Amino acid sequence: MSACYFTQIQDSHPRNITRHMNDTPPNPIQPLPVPLWRHAFAMFYDTLLVVPLFMAAAAVWVAILGPTQSIDEPAVPAPLQWLTWVVILTSFFGIFWRRAGQTLGMQAWRIQLVSDSAAPLTWQQVIRRVLGALLAALPLGLGYLWRYVSPQNRYWHDTWSQTHLILLPKRDSQ
Repeated sequence: MSACYFTQIQDSHPRNITRHMNDTPPNPIQPLPVPLWRHAFAMFYDTLLVVPLFMAAAAVWVAILGPTQSIDEPAVPAPLQWLTWVVILTSFFGIFWRRAGQTLGMQAWRIQLVSDSAAPLTWQQVIRRVLGALLAALPLGLGYLWRYVSPQNRYWHDTWSQTHLILLPKRDSQ
């Protein structure tokens, strides 16, 4: 028992409680890997956001280059359209990933992208991940199925960009 009432109150002050909280070791729980189905739903959500951006960009190019008279002749040359799509994808994902590690679809499905080094994501990692994800999808999605063969459960673009996805815990609803 303390010498006086004042010291008892002083020790129980919230400012002093944090001292005891900081003395405890950190929780060594490893984040869970993201199931492929959850990642697929997050990609579907993000697709619903990216496709209108593609459409708006195509409309801008048609306004600049003018419409064509024949359906066989595209208004926007294919290389220009593909370059525009890559810039849109890189910008969309780069802005979200560098800000919080999550796109809107990833937020809905509690997925976060983190760097293997635990440092903030760089533009180089974003570019590698976007281009790697596109290449991983080309050979019948083998780059995505590779996670079942990889000892670390990583996609091709995870390894190439030195990033990986984690599943965030559920938030307590209050």
